[in-house]
Amino acid sequence: MDWTAEFDKQLAGELPDVTVACDEPMSRHTSFRIGGPARRMAFPKNGEQLVLLRAIGQRCGGRPLVIGNGTNLLSPDEGVDRLVIETSAAFQEITEGETPAAVTAAAGASLARLADFACRRGLGGLEFAHGIPGTVGGGVCMNAGAYGGEMKQVLQSAVVLFPEEGVRTLSCDALDLSYRHSLLTDRPDAVVLRATFQLTVGDATKIRENMRDLMARRKASQPLEWPSAGSTFKRPTGHFAGTLIDQCGLKGLQVGGAQVSEKHAGFLINRGGATCADVTALIEAVQARVFAQTGVRLEPEVRIIQG
Repeated sequence: MDWTAEFDKQLAGELPDVTVACDEPMSRHTSFRIGGPARRMAFPKNGEQLVLLRAIGQRCGGRPLVIGNGTNLLSPDEGVDRLVIETSAAFQEITEGETPAAVTAAAGASLARLADFACRRGLGGLEFAHGIPGTVGGGVCMNAGAYGGEMKQVLQSAVVLFPEEGVRTLSCDALDLSYRHSLLTDRPDAVVLRATFQLTVGDATKIRENMRDLMARRKASQPLEWPSAGSTFKRPTGHFAGTLIDQCGLKGLQVGGAQVSEKHAGFLINRGGATCADVTALIEAVQARVFAQTGVRLEPEVRIIQG
């Protein structure tokens, strides 16, 4: 039986005020601007609604998928026969923490807003995050980082929903953060609800100058004018993915509308009309060439959603 009929029925009885879209294009919710329709996409207004939505979707066979603003996702062209729960629209609250120099942010808040909030209060440590086009939830899960900074350096704790265990507060140590990895990447069913960061008191003007400098460096070196999911590959031990790809002569390599950026080889971009199939074929071509010429296996950093 089609899971959506039972989902719609239970939703009407338990959460009648939650906005739900039918056959919502994933291309509207990913930075790659790629992806077919999600059978149902729900937009909860708070954590309680998210928890209930996830439970209803699980009961009905909707295989719930919680997303933020989709900056690290590649969604299939045929769409996803799943319940997608979008958190970036409402989970935006950022507040001062309970201890000095601490800041707490909801999972859907952008890392840029979080860094700006801290800067305006003269709190440093999040400058590296200002240009990362993701949300707090995704940043915690992937231990997002750039220019020598990473979430592990500033994260104090995170409140996480585990489907079988309920809501738990985990310390940074308990989250086991490492390069683009955490306890949560091993538990894709878990959902970050909010996180607290322990920052350092500094001079707001100097913090702002540092943020502007990092943003200028990012604009000068990265193809921000094209849709992408940021760095496509993880950094292999002892190497830089973009450098290896460039050395193999792959800048500009194109499959359909997907291309290895001519500005930064570590980025695969959507030049217009790219499909998920184009991007995955290009990923495989890059992996094969780099391995053949260097012996290094590139591992995708972008998360490819299963339909």
